Amino acid sequence: MEQIKICVIGLGYVGLPLARLFSTKYKTVGFDMNQVRVDALMGGHDSTLEVADKLLQDAIQNNGFICTTKLEDIKDCNFYVVAVPTPVDTNNRPDLKPLWGASETVGKVISKGDIVVYESTVYPGVTEEECLPVVEKVSGLKFNTDFFAGYSPERINPGDKEHTVEKIKKVTSGSTSEIADIVDEVYNSVLVNGTHKAPSIKVAEASKIIENSQRDVNIAFMNELAKIFNAMGIDTNDVIDAAASKWNFIKLKPGLVGGHCISVDPYYLIQKAQVYGVLPRVMSAARRLNDGMGDYVANQVIKLMNKKGVMVKDAKILLLGITFKENCPDIRNTKIVDIYSTLSEYTSNITVYDPWANGVHVKYEYEIELTNKSLEELKGKFDAVILGVAHDAFKQEDIRAFLKCENGVVYDVKGMLNREMIDGRL
Repeated sequence: MEQIKICVIGLGYVGLPLARLFSTKYKTVGFDMNQVRVDALMGGHDSTLEVADKLLQDAIQNNGFICTTKLEDIKDCNFYVVAVPTPVDTNNRPDLKPLWGASETVGKVISKGDIVVYESTVYPGVTEEECLPVVEKVSGLKFNTDFFAGYSPERINPGDKEHTVEKIKKVTSGSTSEIADIVDEVYNSVLVNGTHKAPSIKVAEASKIIENSQRDVNIAFMNELAKIFNAMGIDTNDVIDAAASKWNFIKLKPGLVGGHCISVDPYYLIQKAQVYGVLPRVMSAARRLNDGMGDYVANQVIKLMNKKGVMVKDAKILLLGITFKENCPDIRNTKIVDIYSTLSEYTSNITVYDPWANGVHVKYEYEIELTNKSLEELKGKFDAVILGVAHDAFKQEDIRAFLKCENGVVYDVKGMLNREMIDGRL
């Protein structure tokens, strides 16, 4: 290829950090359909907090990085990277509309000899069977003759400031051996820990989806253990600590499985497996179990309140945290909402506090109002407190201080608090 000019399509949690990183070595343009998002980025601020303002501003001012909504700004690129979300619908079936839309965008601007690389998590076959035919149709060009493709699954961990994009070892692949080499070289040039070149696009697609499915199954096992041990009156965390003294025990903890990846991606493989006549029983059971943990937590809190003589009906309950993980503004598919939903059948007096979440976004996505009160203003007002997210802001707090009486209930979803402070935990 001639001198590489990169366009990253989709400037969310995955696309923006990658585009910023590419801009350190290549002429790079970020493309997104959301004008508000693009304007904010060009103003030097990333609302996801995945890219620090200083890094973003440096990329814009010193590396010539630009973000745009205009197709004409990306027509002279020759290396396109698609990093759009891959959600599921209300029936947990893969929703490929964002990918189809991004592929149409690529088709409108791609030229002969160009490469398009997909990063979105999909089941094996989506890139070649669903995406590239759209590019062909819109562009009038022929795949693997006029243009070429690759797949390099994203491995961004939202909110993780240690495993940042440049430090992640990336899987790469290409539609021909020559293209695979080019794709691998481009990614390798900006990564500290290098790449793993997969033998095909399908293998690369499969590798990503099993990463998240494996974690989903492992957490489901711990959640099942938590249910068993809670029923027995045994502290699950004590059991895990004891078992972890063996050298080959994998130490995981029970918890809520939310976010855009682990709670969604297994459905892509489950759906595709059934096309081939395979019913993935373990994965399906894990998904059902993990999806039900929010309701389980809410019912555990209700049980504890009843035991302590606290009236559940119209009780005042405080939910600390609504993001899907700690120290991160990401609210996508957060299971805290399931806790809220179950409790709201008994009371409308539920207060949600989260120093990281955007109240406007929470209201839009879930129709839940975040309180504007400070932690200090919330103290001494509640019958029950649920620590749902392990934000650093909560670690120094006396959680029982939020209760209005001594027999109130504190439930620790994250296993973060001292045992003396809580009435129950997963």
